[in-house]
Amino acid sequence: MLGSGLSNQIGAATGSLAFPVLGPMGVVAVRQYVAAIVLLAIGRPRLRDFTWQQWRPVILLALVFGTMNLSLYSAIERIGLGLAVTLEFLGPLAIALAATRRRVDLCCAVIAAAGVVTLMRPQPSTDYLGMGLGLLAAVCWASYILLNRTVGRRVPGAQGTAAAAGLSALMFLPVGLVLVLRNPPTAEAVGCAVAAGVLASAVPYLADLFTLRRVPAQAFGLFMSVNPVLAALTGWIGLGQSLGWTEWAAVGTIVTANSLSICTSRT
Repeated sequence: MLGSGLSNQIGAATGSLAFPVLGPMGVVAVRQYVAAIVLLAIGRPRLRDFTWQQWRPVILLALVFGTMNLSLYSAIERIGLGLAVTLEFLGPLAIALAATRRRVDLCCAVIAAAGVVTLMRPQPSTDYLGMGLGLLAAVCWASYILLNRTVGRRVPGAQGTAAAAGLSALMFLPVGLVLVLRNPPTAEAVGCAVAAGVLASAVPYLADLFTLRRVPAQAFGLFMSVNPVLAALTGWIGLGQSLGWTEWAAVGTIVTANSLSICTSRT
């Protein structure tokens, strides 16, 4: 679990190093290509056998794949890795809290909302566009969870997710061609983008696959809540993106809200 979380955040940090050359759009395009290669090799979807009822959620999932990664990486460019991942994490937290009607979950929602208000409090240096992109990534992550459930019910195995990854990569193919023709990227920038695809897509996917065979889902979900902290530490150590005490407090409240909800849930 620790390896998966660190790999994901280090991958995002590595991808951000290519922003000056490729920009968030170019990095996301390369990441989509790498994710498609890995998932298509694992899922091996039989596309000819798909019905329209199966294709509909797969197409929507492909759109969410691209939008989620593009909004997240654009947010990372503007507000830093730690804050961007923290805002994105509100997506699965909202799904978890909306699924129950317990008083403790209402308290968790209030705690998480307090963290968001703290992050987005008006200041001369507040980047509202960056914050908005982080929240868009949260909406996409919540949509990704819901669509993945639908795809999982309608398409056997990992075929649906693999097909969505491949379709998303095709959507970003023109982006890659335009970037190469307008401004040929350096080998270093492409290497960072490919590393981001491997570390943030392939490694976490496989690590989580093996982890969930050995670790209860509740414990896995509890550890997932540490990802915003891992992102903040990775951004601080690897990219020099330090956070003030108010930002750390906001990250802590959102992590606490998720942890409290999971720890008090009935198994």
